[in-house]
Amino acid sequence: MYQKAYGIIETLAPLHVGASAGEETGNLNLIFRDQFTQTGMIPGSSIRGRFRADMRSHTKDLANDCYGHEATTGNPNSTTEALIKFEYASLVWLPVFCPGQPVVWVTCPRLLRRYQKITETPSPNDLPKPYQVQLQNRRNVLFFNLGFLDKLQQVNNLSQWIPIPEHLQDSPINLVVVDDNDMGIIHEMALYHQSRVRLKDDEKIADDKGFFNVEALPESSILVFPVAVREQKDNSGYWKLGLEETQWEKTSKLWSKELYFGGLESIGFGRCHVNLAGKYFVEEN
Repeated sequence: MYQKAYGIIETLAPLHVGASAGEETGNLNLIFRDQFTQTGMIPGSSIRGRFRADMRSHTKDLANDCYGHEATTGNPNSTTEALIKFEYASLVWLPVFCPGQPVVWVTCPRLLRRYQKITETPSPNDLPKPYQVQLQNRRNVLFFNLGFLDKLQQVNNLSQWIPIPEHLQDSPINLVVVDDNDMGIIHEMALYHQSRVRLKDDEKIADDKGFFNVEALPESSILVFPVAVREQKDNSGYWKLGLEETQWEKTSKLWSKELYFGGLESIGFGRCHVNLAGKYFVEEN
């Protein structure tokens, strides 16, 4: 049996998880994308690796218990099943530049449906429909760089679909739900892009073979991922102990910490704020 939990990731800097040296035209380093919505995601293996590295730097034995023992040469039975299991992190809300707003957070029913299944809140009966919006400047038409979005329906209940961190619920932000078919193209418009060059060793001139581009999820993107914690017969609460030892901040309902995900940390990519919540982490009375 497993206890259910989940994590919420808020990007504090552009987030690149994907190819490190793509062979596409222009050498564009692509991020991983969900196969259906074509929106950015973080594979479960990347999340597990980040958590394992964080715990291993403090207590290697506990990391092996929680995430499984690594294979050792000459010992085919050295690996063990992990007590903690992760699935991929999908977008919940994506910030997009919109003239006149100037930023709106965009999502679609498919992404919200996965969020609801993972967190079990709000009620699935309250799932927003495409083109419902909650805007501070109450408009019926939005203009994006790729065209107009019209026939919008103003509602007042979208804020309940904003996951933790809770401070986002108190901010006057603009929320827009688009059709699943429109989410991919709006996502491409919202991505962070950076062109980079490699300079010659002896002079400040770009090397002809050193030009490449990077794409990343923008700052203030919100993602969600499910976590399964295998129950132990001795009820030892392995992962809670591990979080305490790795200096996670604890409140009555969640654990939180800043972590780096993906690559390019040395040039300011990947810094995120992570919250872990769910019944497994709620303070017992």
